[in-house]
Amino acid sequence: MKNKGIQGVVVIAVLLAVVAGVAISAQDKYTVQVPNGLAFSEFRGYEEWQVVSISQDGGLMAAILADPVMIDAYRAGVPGNGKKFPDGAKMAKIHWNPKKMETFPAATVPGTLHDVDFMVKDSKRFADSGGWGWAVFKYDAASDTFTPGTLADKPPQRNDAKCGFACHTIVKGQDYVFTAYGKR
Repeated sequence: MKNKGIQGVVVIAVLLAVVAGVAISAQDKYTVQVPNGLAFSEFRGYEEWQVVSISQDGGLMAAILADPVMIDAYRAGVPGNGKKFPDGAKMAKIHWNPKKMETFPAATVPGTLHDVDFMVKDSKRFADSGGWGWAVFKYDAASDTFTPGTLADKPPQRNDAKCGFACHTIVKGQDYVFTAYGKR
């Protein structure tokens, strides 16, 4: 009997060690950074930001979110009023692979996470890219980790904060921001 009690304690200790090991090995997404670019930690709390819009592009669906600084600027009429977004304004674009809703197949809803894109206005730090810095962080569901985008991605992502500048120059007149703040 004494042996079974010890075996039970050993089994519990092993299970606790395994659970602790899994918890320790889980990635803290806020430690990931684009080399020579933005860090995920600069966007801490983005999950709680207000939705600006939704989109579907390249087979992915997305929610575009903005921090309170950006939302206040939108509400003040930026960029339609000819003004630029203020320094400190931030946006996040969360991409998912779409899937059919199981209980209502006519609806398409977010499936697995694909990536998270960020942009921040800092006219001093990013003077050579329209005052904006960008970052793309790909998500790997199997490992539950994020990694910076690369040149092999579509669209290609350079390893610096200018990765979005080339695409965003077509909306220079909108202070490099594609997404309008829709009527509510």
